[in-house]
Amino acid sequence: MERYLQILTLSLDAVFANKFRSILTALGIIFGVAAVIAMMAIGNGARQEILDQIKLVGLNNIVISAKTTDSQTDTDEESDEKTLSKKYSPGLTLKDVSNIAQNLPTVKVVSPEVIYPTLAISSGKKLNIDLSGVTSDYFEIFNQELKNGVTFSEMQSEMGAPVCVISPEVAGKLFPNQDPIGQKLKCGNIWLEVIGVLKGVQVSEKAENMGVSNYSKSVFAPIKTLLLRYKDRSLVNQSSLMGGNSIIFFGGGAISFSSGGSTESENQLDKIVVQVKESSQLSATAEAIKKMLTRRHQGVDDFQITIPELLLKQEQKTKDIFNIVLGAIAGISLVVGGIGIMNIMLASVMERIREIGVRRATGATRRDIIFQFLSEATFISISGGLIGVVLGVVMAKIITFSTDILTIVSFWSILLSFGVAASVGIIFGFLPARKAAEQDPVESLRHD
Repeated sequence: MERYLQILTLSLDAVFANKFRSILTALGIIFGVAAVIAMMAIGNGARQEILDQIKLVGLNNIVISAKTTDSQTDTDEESDEKTLSKKYSPGLTLKDVSNIAQNLPTVKVVSPEVIYPTLAISSGKKLNIDLSGVTSDYFEIFNQELKNGVTFSEMQSEMGAPVCVISPEVAGKLFPNQDPIGQKLKCGNIWLEVIGVLKGVQVSEKAENMGVSNYSKSVFAPIKTLLLRYKDRSLVNQSSLMGGNSIIFFGGGAISFSSGGSTESENQLDKIVVQVKESSQLSATAEAIKKMLTRRHQGVDDFQITIPELLLKQEQKTKDIFNIVLGAIAGISLVVGGIGIMNIMLASVMERIREIGVRRATGATRRDIIFQFLSEATFISISGGLIGVVLGVVMAKIITFSTDILTIVSFWSILLSFGVAASVGIIFGFLPARKAAEQDPVESLRHD
């Protein structure tokens, strides 16, 4: 052991005797390790964002959104011409909800949603909010946890009770210095009693595009409460059709002639969320729902079906491929660093031939020479690896701070990159070490 410690001391002395060359040799390893850690941190951050979004949009969910028909955005004359050539559709309704729940065995639960922007008032305080009508299943589907209170009971949902669950922002704005549970607020023309407050959830723009509502300024009430006490668009449309429009029935279809220019949605519901039992059933269930709704809506294209989980998984697959490419590019720099170590060590061997001859003449074996030069290469690579780890962690933090891209530095990424750096030093340092050991002692002593 004492012999090897002495050889190790000689190796360190040789490294520090040529500090500048040793630093240049280690640069390839330093930047290689830093790049690998930073790239893996970006990949881990992207993966975590995808997982958070999947949790937010709910597992195994299919989102059916109401879509505005073309006739609602045209002029009166164009609208009349288009309406003549298309069938009447009632839009998304509670009948669609019951039809999906009763006829598709792959469906676990169906949650309808209707949203009305309105003004909430309590104790003289006012706030523009989204009044959402949902069922109690809604909170479970979208993993919404309560900060305090409870959600709607089955009886409250069935009876259309005037109760609500509010977001933390609504609670903070309307009830800043008191417990909101048990308090009442006026939404539009109805009074609702607060029975629960949700935990804060940050909804990304991407999640909103996939059918997730922004909860920041939301008041949730049982859907029957809104349809019975606030507004039911299906009844409004029927009354407007009876009062101001003409309807002509041809066999199984109906054609309406609109005399007004209202652009309010024709759908009773804004959204239907369908949760299936297994992920493998998502695509087949979505196809069945599309056929079912197309038939029920007389072939009118007034709904859109989105499968958030499949979209997010496809996005994750794309990001994984991108991260693998980036990791491979970063890994190449480690190999280049290893080649740099080998070149410098080979040059060092040629410069130190006389030293090798002296050591061999004084009793050093070939194994001692190999160990000495291999130790030098390993020390350079390990030192570079340690510096690279620190630099990689700092780079990841800088990326997060300057670009708002989430980065997560994991222990395994540090261990992997450092292990590769050490291995590179050993592998690429072995050839110069063996070349040094093979030098003829007599010829080495004659070398100038």
